[in-house]
Amino acid sequence: MTQKIVSAAPVAELIKERRSVRVFKKDPVSAELLTELLNVAIWAPNHGNRQPWRFVLYTGEGRKGLAEAMLETYSAEEKEKYGFKKKMAFEAVPAHLIVILKEDPRQKVWDEDYAAACCLIQNFQLAAWERGLGVVWKTNHFGYDPGFRSAVGVRPGEKIVGVLQIGYPEIIPPKQPRIPAEQLLTVVDS
Repeated sequence: MTQKIVSAAPVAELIKERRSVRVFKKDPVSAELLTELLNVAIWAPNHGNRQPWRFVLYTGEGRKGLAEAMLETYSAEEKEKYGFKKKMAFEAVPAHLIVILKEDPRQKVWDEDYAAACCLIQNFQLAAWERGLGVVWKTNHFGYDPGFRSAVGVRPGEKIVGVLQIGYPEIIPPKQPRIPAEQLLTVVDS
């Protein structure tokens, strides 16, 4: 018996229309909605069904502590020059979701798990976009800072894969051009 393949057009369009959003409306995003989206995202392919991730969500007043921890990673000069502006911008984001990878010392497993966590983030972004939410995936310097990692509860043997900034878009950026796959593809047929 042959299975019928459902048209991929809606997913293809969703992928092409999604944007990284950096300017959000002030409207809060509920933890329930974000949990619902995570329950979609966890269906990312992952070798051996290891599910090597966990999450920390900052909303409401919790964003202030996260902003303080982020600000502490800047030098005294950077704090003086940009600190207040960066802190206010960080606090203005309705929700921050930290995606954390449980690291494995075996390189092959680590690579597979990291790739799976990246797939999870893309699933989350697409599911969020479908629901009218914008997301930007941040991998800023503070994710590597021991003080920040400690402040947000990252344990030894874990890696921050990204800090997702989430909210209802105030501004949706225009499409950025892509190099056509034909220009990047090598076909070996014999």
